[in-house]
Parts: sequence; C-alpha cells; structure tokens
Amino acid sequence: MSHHIKPSSVDTYLSGICQQLEPYYPAVRDARKSPIVHRTLEGCKRLRGSPTSRKRALTVDDLRTVVNHYKASVSHNDLLFVAMLLTGFFGLMRLGELTTPDDITLLNPRKITSRSSVKITDGDYSFFLPGHKADRFFEGNTILIRSNISTDINPVLHFRAYINSRDNTFPLSSELWLTSDGKVPTRSFFMQRLRFFFATNVGGQSMRAGGATLLAELGVAPHLIQATGRWASQTFQIYIRKNPVLLQALIYANPSSFKSFFK
Repeated sequence: MSHHIKPSSVDTYLSGICQQLEPYYPAVRDARKSPIVHRTLEGCKRLRGSPTSRKRALTVDDLRTVVNHYKASVSHNDLLFVAMLLTGFFGLMRLGELTTPDDITLLNPRKITSRSSVKITDGDYSFFLPGHKADRFFEGNTILIRSNISTDINPVLHFRAYINSRDNTFPLSSELWLTSDGKVPTRSFFMQRLRFFFATNVGGQSMRAGGATLLAELGVAPHLIQATGRWASQTFQIYIRKNPVLLQALIYANPSSFKSFFK
C-alpha cells in the first residue's frame, strides 16, 4: 500500500469512495474510521510519506529587482504585473485572488474584483475583494494597502500608474485587473513573468508568505497578520508552523505577542 501513490492521496480517495457508497451502505464511514484503517494509514504516512515542498517567501530585495527592471517601462502589461506583485505582497493576497484560472471551466465570475470598488489617496489604495478561498459565503473583504514607510518601495505609486493606463485603455470595462488585450489576467500570465526573475522555488504563494514575513519582522502581532491575510484561526496556526521563516520572524520580532497568540 502507498508504493505507487502518496498516503495523503489514499486518504482523499477513501473519503471520495465513502461519499459514493454512503447512499447504498450507510455504515461505510464507520468502516472508514475503524482503528485498523486509521492505523494502516498512519503507518503508511510514516513509511512512505514525503516532505511538503514549499515555495520560498519573496523578500523586499526581490520586489526591488522587479521594480527596478520595469522602472522605465510604459507597457500596460508591465505596469499590470508590477501592480499585481506589490498588491499581492503588501496585501497578503493569494494569486487566485488576483488572477483567473487557466482552465476557463473553473472561472467563477463572482470572484472578479471590480474597478468601481477602487479608492485611491496619496497615502493608500483599497478595493473590495468579493470572494476568496476562506470566504465560503461570499461576504467579501476590503483590501487596504498603504504607502510602506518600512521600505523604499511605494505600492501606491505603482498601482496608480497601472490604474491610469487601465482607465485610458479600457474606460468602459468593469474589471479591475486587465491585460493589454482587455482580458482578466490568468495564472499563467503572472507566473510566466515571475519565472523571468526567479527560479521554480518561487511561486504564487510566495507573495503572501513574503508579506506575512515582513510584517512579522516589523513586530506586527500574529493576530493582526492573521486578520490582514484573511486566515481562519486554525489555518493560520498550521500555516505558521509549516513556514519556518515566518515562524522565526514571529518568535524573534515579537516574542510576547507570539506566546500569547498560542495560549
């Protein structure tokens, strides 16, 4: 068992099988939860389990590399990419909240951010995120990003540059994020540009992890990072434990808040 398939996948498959059989065999989940099945799966995870491969968190130096590369560009897609990257980093956003899936059948129009929700001032910008992974009821959240005094990178300036280009090019379109061909950017659009700068150990989740790590290094309390990133309580604690860079930043930058958070 688990010679040709990951133990975690076996667990998932068993749950799916139970769901299919339950209408005909109501007690099937009792068998699924039996001690012998549970212990067998635990043993497989110990014997055949593989470590989780996690993407590294982006750093401010990484952002600076990208920003400096595009600083003289007036290309709409370049402005879009930089604005998305900085928004994802400083807003602790998932890549899926900024892009659409490459597979159009997975597209959910309710999750597309509207241009009309954007508000910009000299010191910050905000927009309404209509739905995300942890928002089961589509209540939405307002994403607020301020001029970052802790770094030399000002996300507001780059967002404003993109908005000016977007409004001049597509004044009648409703979507916030648009490529030069008038379509909402896909995951592959973003990742192809990210791959130009970084190796495969950097991925879409690297923005979110990097932003959270920066806040931790600045001494922001864990519960505030959790709220900013829209994590559920249990999910955030698991996320911290599985991201050693973020964990160390929290421990050494704000030890008292870190200890109280896990009481």
